[in-house]
Amino acid sequence: MGLLIQILTFVLIISILVILHEFGHYLPAKWFKTRVEKFYLFFDWKFSLYKKKIGETEWGIGWLPLGGYVKIAGMIDESMDTDQMKQEPQPWEFRSKPAWQRLIIMLGGVTVNFLLAWIIYTGLLISNGDTYIPADNLKYGILVDSVGQKLGLRNGDKIVSIDGKKSTKFSEASLDILLGDEITVKRDDKTVNILIADEGKKDLLSRGKNFLSYRMRPIVDRTQKGSGAEKAGITTGDLITAVNGKPVTYFSEFLEEMTAFGANENISISIDRNGSPKTFEVTLSDQKKAGIYPSIDDLSVTDTYGFFEAIPAGFNRTIKVLTDQVRQFKIIFNRKTEGYKQVKGPIGIVEMMPASWNWGFFWGFLAMFSVWLAFVNLLPIPALDGGHVMFLLYEIISGRPPSEKVLERGQIIGFVIVVGLMAVIFGNDIWNIVKRLMD
Repeated sequence: MGLLIQILTFVLIISILVILHEFGHYLPAKWFKTRVEKFYLFFDWKFSLYKKKIGETEWGIGWLPLGGYVKIAGMIDESMDTDQMKQEPQPWEFRSKPAWQRLIIMLGGVTVNFLLAWIIYTGLLISNGDTYIPADNLKYGILVDSVGQKLGLRNGDKIVSIDGKKSTKFSEASLDILLGDEITVKRDDKTVNILIADEGKKDLLSRGKNFLSYRMRPIVDRTQKGSGAEKAGITTGDLITAVNGKPVTYFSEFLEEMTAFGANENISISIDRNGSPKTFEVTLSDQKKAGIYPSIDDLSVTDTYGFFEAIPAGFNRTIKVLTDQVRQFKIIFNRKTEGYKQVKGPIGIVEMMPASWNWGFFWGFLAMFSVWLAFVNLLPIPALDGGHVMFLLYEIISGRPPSEKVLERGQIIGFVIVVGLMAVIFGNDIWNIVKRLMD
């Protein structure tokens, strides 16, 4: 069931983004009285799952879930319909329209993607506010694993800045470190500068998924239903003070103590409840867990937004997501970090989906992925929107359009590039699965 929900979440997100992106091309095409011959969700190579002709447009669903397209009359696109281009230009064709109109049509998809992300982020800020843990004001310092320690970080360090700039939110600190060159931390009342080597970034990418976290007091936020902790009587607000008599200060120490016990074993957990000490006998689960979730209320802050405040804040969030995605190319194409090996395709993205439905994740991922699609489609590669925009800008600047031969060859080259990149990405997904099975 969990895998089914992951797949359905991914397919729904992709479907929404593809449909809205293609409507971004369809609507200005219709405004400029350009004929749209096909509007497809997914690709209908050889055959389609569904199609219906409405007016001059065939609406359908293809069988290959790798995007979608609108086929605009008189345009050299991925369909490579060159027969139509041999005929005399008709007034309803793309090639008969002024360059500025064609440019608006081609920019429509990425514009919709950007606006969608802006609207979603604005809505989330209005409804939920912005809850985060300040990176530069952690009360108990950071928590790092062996990969983080190899980088030079230590448990209890407090991040001051990365490349001289403060990371406002802890959720952004990991990416800032990955893209940065120097971390400044406060350690035992001393300021320490840590240089980030490319070799360290390679470790972070390959096996440092959870290299950075934060220390929390062992305060109970809630207990899992039916767990040993719930049955024993441990409840929200309890402060864990010891496990089998061994004192613990942070929740990470509590988890570390738990590793010494076996499945279904009985352990003693001491707590402080409103100044009153208590001890409970807790039976661990088959997974050796007590069923306790920690509270971060004393670490997190929430910024609230009214309608008019949320609009510019949502725009800034969209720009921040976009710039972070652009910055990641710094490590993706770095041979020392081998970031290209970590690029995820559809299989890898499905694995990122939650196993149970989560509206917060759904809207956040939809907005983030919408920005990503806008950025990728603007790359100046023929076969992508950015390739068409590149040729149109050349026409506007030079005053003469590229020849149809140039456009056809460019489309073929772009298609080969896109297919090659997809093959590499799918290969990464499959290889990562194989490696996990071998481990």
